[in-house]
Amino acid sequence: MNFLDGSLFPENQQKLVITCAPYGPEWMPSDFPEDIPVTMEAQVQKAVDCYNAGATVLHLHVRELDGKGSKRLSKFNELIEGIRARVPEMIIQVGGSISFAPEDDGQVAKWLSDDTRHMLAELSPKPDQVTIAINSNQMNVVEQMCEADIRGTSLATPEGYLAYREMTIPAGPAWVEEHIQRLSDNGIQTHFQLANITQLETVERMMRRNVCNVPLILTWVAIGGGFDAPNLYNLANFVRACPDGSVLTLETTMLNVLPLNMMAIAMGLHVRCGIEDNIWTQRRDRKMGSVEQIEQLVRISNEFGRDVANAQEAREIYKIGTFYKNADETLAANGFAPNRRDGQQGFTQYAA
Repeated sequence: MNFLDGSLFPENQQKLVITCAPYGPEWMPSDFPEDIPVTMEAQVQKAVDCYNAGATVLHLHVRELDGKGSKRLSKFNELIEGIRARVPEMIIQVGGSISFAPEDDGQVAKWLSDDTRHMLAELSPKPDQVTIAINSNQMNVVEQMCEADIRGTSLATPEGYLAYREMTIPAGPAWVEEHIQRLSDNGIQTHFQLANITQLETVERMMRRNVCNVPLILTWVAIGGGFDAPNLYNLANFVRACPDGSVLTLETTMLNVLPLNMMAIAMGLHVRCGIEDNIWTQRRDRKMGSVEQIEQLVRISNEFGRDVANAQEAREIYKIGTFYKNADETLAANGFAPNRRDGQQGFTQYAA
């Protein structure tokens, strides 16, 4: 990404796309009963409330009536249908893990099987996006959390802490390529959730091999524990590595969320908030729900002079419904240098 003179002026930036993750599968309802919806009606209403507050992308997980994360695709279909009926323009982004919450006490939190996750491509009504991780990796979401972050919650119990400390992401090359193809065949956009530059490089190689002909819509997930830490140096290196045609959202956890989102707003990038990422105010004097977090970002973005995208504008920025026919078109649209031709010497570049 290039930061030329004037790149920090709001009139030269895209409008802000706000993603909200209000379902928080790592928490139990008792951790924040005022803001964790359990019934289907409440889960649909939470999406409506987030949309009305200014979020145009909904990161979706589903709960069963017992409060645990649902692993039934029928429940996902039901929630998506309910949201489509109430806020049809909202971008629905299904979390590709389905739900990583452990089913019983003492179990490790884990993503579902390869075959089950492939079935996300068959959801009906279909979502706009499904998130995907690249390269199997540790996902120790509690590594950079401190005692104050989890005090009084289910993550503070020995079994809760251990469950999430040992979580890993299964995302091997064959599964990833097949999953992207299945999603594309069904008109569902792949949203890349990337832990570091090495995963971005893997995506670029897939595009060069003609097995990933999609827009580079991605989130830098800076949560530690196998992912980048949310510091300025990691951020700058990742942003520098992103090509000009990519669309980048920043994500982190707990009290890192607001500072990182303020950086994203200032830089012309995009933001994510919600109780899946953080449940506290910056002073930790009380818990802060998803809608209030959205309203805070809208207020701050307005102070920066940067308008918040409406749903139609967010769909255009995210290139919803766009797919490419081959590697050459994919590389050009995403801002990567072209593939080297047979016998070509020197640095590759697009012809003037």
